[in-house]
Amino acid sequence: MGGLLEKLDRIDRRFIYLLMALSVLVPLAFRLEMPIPVSPGPSMDLYEAVDALPPGSVVIVSYDYDPSTMPELQPMAVALTRHLMSRGVKIIATALWPQGASLAQNALTQISDSLGLSEYEDWVNLGYTVGGAVSVVRMGSSISAVFPRDRVGVPYDSIPVLEGVGRLADISMVIALSAGDPGIHAWVMVAQGRFGIPVGGGCTAVSAPEFYTYLGSGQLVGLLGGLKGAADYETLLKRDNPGAPGGTATPGMAAQSISHLVIMGFIVIGNIAFIAGRKRKRGGAK
Repeated sequence: MGGLLEKLDRIDRRFIYLLMALSVLVPLAFRLEMPIPVSPGPSMDLYEAVDALPPGSVVIVSYDYDPSTMPELQPMAVALTRHLMSRGVKIIATALWPQGASLAQNALTQISDSLGLSEYEDWVNLGYTVGGAVSVVRMGSSISAVFPRDRVGVPYDSIPVLEGVGRLADISMVIALSAGDPGIHAWVMVAQGRFGIPVGGGCTAVSAPEFYTYLGSGQLVGLLGGLKGAADYETLLKRDNPGAPGGTATPGMAAQSISHLVIMGFIVIGNIAFIAGRKRKRGGAK
């Protein structure tokens, strides 16, 4: 036993790196999915709020993040887009972050193509606007004043999906996917606080606690927090639509969980080997 512990204490760090890499790559490569229990809470609240929207409703989805937070927020964007489009809800994509418009386009075209929907008839990407909360305030009186054209230059008034949509009061819900400021705070303070529009959110796991007060006050109808929130949403989608394609958050949670178990295992082994080695040294000294 002592010899085994001595070997474990001297394990080559390259073996640890290899095992860590495999614990992440194998679940992702084989799309391993672990059960994701979804209990009543912010994720389910947002899902139910979206599910209650009647077909033909118009929703703003604001992509307020950049590639650095894609692993957590892009799976949310894809799952939410699939849910909205499959229910016949029209999507107006906006971005308060410069790179958000491109990330929005990726999610929108991916799901739109798979469902046979068309840009400008079922959804539109208005692109990025500078100004943060000030732009949201201006949208309360005129969306076209903030976005006179979409991201590729098509005039606002010539886009069919925007017919009858002049200001925030014409929107059924706003969903803000946020990696910081401007983001959820701006939409809650202005769209919900000033104009009474229901607002849902998605954010990185580390920033989720700062939005819990909005949930408690009813200013957010629901919230997806980090990769777990995205996996919750994917699980709820598959529960109600068994044939729906899976997303990337659920395999991501499997990879994350397995890698955490591997790390914990090495921590336990390292501590056992260290304590046993110290006892041997004390015994030898006597």
